[in-house]
Amino acid sequence: MKQTILIIVTLILSVVTYGQGFNDDKVSLTNFIKRMYNSAPFEGVKVIEDYDNKYIISVLSLEKAGKSNSILTRIAQIKAQRQVSAFFNGAVITSEFIIKTTEVKADSNELKTTVETIEKIKENSIGFVRGLELLTNFDIEEEKRMLFIYIKKIEDE
Repeated sequence: MKQTILIIVTLILSVVTYGQGFNDDKVSLTNFIKRMYNSAPFEGVKVIEDYDNKYIISVLSLEKAGKSNSILTRIAQIKAQRQVSAFFNGAVITSEFIIKTTEVKADSNELKTTVETIEKIKENSIGFVRGLELLTNFDIEEEKRMLFIYIKKIEDE
């Protein structure tokens, strides 16, 4: 009888102890990146190192504006891939500045001049990044925006 109880207790303890250590590294990395963001908010691509690994993270925020979570997640995934691709492969950025000046006759003796400036910025990047994984997402700015953090482990070359 005592042996049966001892075997049952041993089996239960072995199941419980194995279930507690699920993905501790990612949880601690997520908490570290959240603390880093809360202390100094940022967006874009960063390289983070721990003792054993290097990671590239892509941080971006999207306005919720009545969109479902699945749509926001898909948009964030595509934007994160674009950010990381531009980081790895580079980008060609062109800028065009247009100034329009119009003169309108306001009174019989007076001309009114309006100046309109338009700046067009285009970014082109070629490449594809595989293996980006959504690390976490959470609400910011009184739940008007959602922050997404994507991660990819960088292999040593």
